[in-house]
Amino acid sequence: MPNPDDSVPGAAAPDDGATVWLLRSRGCWQAAAALLEPAAAHSAEAALERAELLIERALFENRGWGEAESALRLAEAGARVDTTRAAAACARGYLAYCATLLQVHDRLDEAQMALGRASAMLPPDAPGRPLLDFRRGLVAENLLKDPAAARTTYRRAHAGAEQQRDDLLLSYTWRHLASIAQQDGNLAGARHGFAESLRLRELVGFAIGIAPALAALAEVSPSPEAVLLRAQAARLVRTFGDVPVWLAEERDPDGLRPDQRADQRDGQAPGRA
Repeated sequence: MPNPDDSVPGAAAPDDGATVWLLRSRGCWQAAAALLEPAAAHSAEAALERAELLIERALFENRGWGEAESALRLAEAGARVDTTRAAAACARGYLAYCATLLQVHDRLDEAQMALGRASAMLPPDAPGRPLLDFRRGLVAENLLKDPAAARTTYRRAHAGAEQQRDDLLLSYTWRHLASIAQQDGNLAGARHGFAESLRLRELVGFAIGIAPALAALAEVSPSPEAVLLRAQAARLVRTFGDVPVWLAEERDPDGLRPDQRADQRDGQAPGRA
């Protein structure tokens, strides 16, 4: 997703870019998307940013899928160069991934094909490569159940995010590398990764993403620290009107507590995700 502070022809002015980020970070995706709507009509970059906002909203709220699809089609139609086409394909793969993850529709094949298309269009050192690698890792970890492949792509994404100094993306790569460490029984590594993810989300002010980070850290923390972390997460979820929805639900369909599933469903975000 383009940096909200980047100035692109026909897109939001720098002040509007800061406002878009502020709205997004507080879970006001529709308001942020509305701010970008005029520019999205004639700017591929603004159209893509708007689509990414609405995809993130669909993941966190489990609604608005049709709006996200319409916004993405507009972005795809306006893409004229390979880098923009690749970014749109990356967003397409992510939307399909999110819909599959939340059991809205089974779109695994579409997710894989779209992300593969994006990969074919991007050179290895392209700015969009770390986000693409991260999203391919999500598919590997959560849909294909292949933690080894996920770890490899997450590490590539992590290295790229470090090079680009993208702290929000780093919050996601830390989180999912920690999730795999947890699966491997490496609780110390998992605690470190989840703690780094939380620290970075607090640092960049991604307020809507803090509750999932707290819940994930609670899973590998001893009591009474875990109890405190879950209570903090619950308060934030209530503050944001029961968003993210997977933490607001009393139980998931498989009968597990929300905090037990948080590591599987966040952003698998991002905002970036």
